[in-house]
Amino acid sequence: MSQPEYSESFTPSSHAIPTSAALTGLAMKRRNPVTVWLLWPLLTLGIYHLVWYYKIHKEMAEFDRRRTIPVTGPMLVLLLLSWTIIAPLVSYYNAGDRIRNAQRAAGIPVTCNPVIGLLLSFLVGANIIYYQVELNKIVDRYGAPEGTQVQLAA
Repeated sequence: MSQPEYSESFTPSSHAIPTSAALTGLAMKRRNPVTVWLLWPLLTLGIYHLVWYYKIHKEMAEFDRRRTIPVTGPMLVLLLLSWTIIAPLVSYYNAGDRIRNAQRAAGIPVTCNPVIGLLLSFLVGANIIYYQVELNKIVDRYGAPEGTQVQLAA
């Protein structure tokens, strides 16, 4: 048996992602932690919490495209599997881990602890305040408007 011949040669460099593009991402939005935790959820009867959870995951995915970050999955876990109790807790822990990785990608000290976020979820949802404060540290590092392209740490 002979090897099939290919009309097009493959060179790894022709399909590689440029290094500069891999080290940039889009800036996230700065939000007031208390407003996100208390005001908007009260005004929207709790719906805003799901919106916020979706938005932070979308922003983290756009911020560091080197990592695969689910966008709708975590929000759907809260929406459809909250009755299991365990699934939302796992989702909150994973969100804290993603925030920690985003802090690392921004080149700032990694201060987000998913265990603390998980424990704060038992205190009237205080994990929302904690996670938003940690996300705001990334936003403050750049000081750029939402959606602006920013340079990531290597």
